[in-house]
Amino acid sequence: MPSTLVEKIIARASGRARVEPGKIVTCKVDLAMFYDSAGPRRIEPALRELGASVWDPSRVIVGNDHFAPSADTAAHRLTPGAFCVGGEGHFITGGAFGCYMAGFGGIEMTGVMATGKIWTRVPETVLVHLSGDLPLGTTAKDITLALCRLLGMRNSFKVIEYAGSTVEHLSMSERMALTNMAVELGAETGLIAPDAVTLNAIRSAGGVVDDNAVTIWRSDPDASYEFRCELDVSSLEPQIARPRSPANVYSVTEAKGQRIDQACVGACVGANLADMRMAAQVLKGRKVAHGVRLLIAPASIEATQAASADGTLATLAKAGAILLRCGAGARSGISAGTLAKGEVCISSTNRNFKGLMGQEDADVYLGSPYTVAASAVEGRIADPRNYLEGEFYE
Repeated sequence: MPSTLVEKIIARASGRARVEPGKIVTCKVDLAMFYDSAGPRRIEPALRELGASVWDPSRVIVGNDHFAPSADTAAHRLTPGAFCVGGEGHFITGGAFGCYMAGFGGIEMTGVMATGKIWTRVPETVLVHLSGDLPLGTTAKDITLALCRLLGMRNSFKVIEYAGSTVEHLSMSERMALTNMAVELGAETGLIAPDAVTLNAIRSAGGVVDDNAVTIWRSDPDASYEFRCELDVSSLEPQIARPRSPANVYSVTEAKGQRIDQACVGACVGANLADMRMAAQVLKGRKVAHGVRLLIAPASIEATQAASADGTLATLAKAGAILLRCGAGARSGISAGTLAKGEVCISSTNRNFKGLMGQEDADVYLGSPYTVAASAVEGRIADPRNYLEGEFYE
């Protein structure tokens, strides 16, 4: 019988020929991931109290992300068809590689560490079919924000599968922006079926993957979905999420003009090499507005090195940007970039909840790296299309 991609992955992990949405099954975990601030310090005491040990250390990755400079977190181990779990919601970024990657709490992750297994309810699949070419100045981040507005944040026990011609033409980093923010939609995880782009990314990171993965790990043509969401992105404007909710989304035309104190490119869904290049494209030959802080927190040491080699960092620094250490500290309000009382920030990250980046009365807006950089130049939320190819939009 036809199955969706997530049903195929869960069937393999649970040792079954087929699974159906709504059923509860127990799955073997292929990979468990934690970051420094929520992993070992919580799980290790629990395991010690239980008298348990880690079921398979070779299948556990701990990334330095919040409290220390981060290195590459072995993305090449996230391969099509794998069933992976993480100790925080945004590990679902791994779904861009065609694997099931969902976030769980400390109690569940303690069980995983001791047994290598976890139970799950087989989720329904929502197919998001994206068509058309992205217009000038728009990115995958703008797509995710538009979807937050269209689908809302109440999609629990669902998987968002992204497909269509738009997805096929996105880079790996842009695909990761899509799957990362499936958690903002309230979904269990986000998935993209593997293709040549996926396989090349895995191999370039040192991983090994079978060419057959592109035919095995994909939804069957006649698979059943809970519903389909069709979005033609060819007329999509840059999107802005106003404070307090990623679903509080408007076009930049409606939201521009709000003054800002700080602009950030980085954290959970930003500041990979492509993001930094977007910001540099806007900032080249320009300066950050007086009184505005522009913070850049690269996603990894590798991204920092590449941006240094190609001149991107020099462009950002010349414009007045402040380079932070790698990691997610600014987004979490635990590092440089913490907002003071009454301050306003626009960020390329994924959340803008009350108090997330500092004081409770500080406001956080969300936008793409293009939009963040343009806003830093003007000192207010601005349309990035004004700074690309010399076009100006009223």
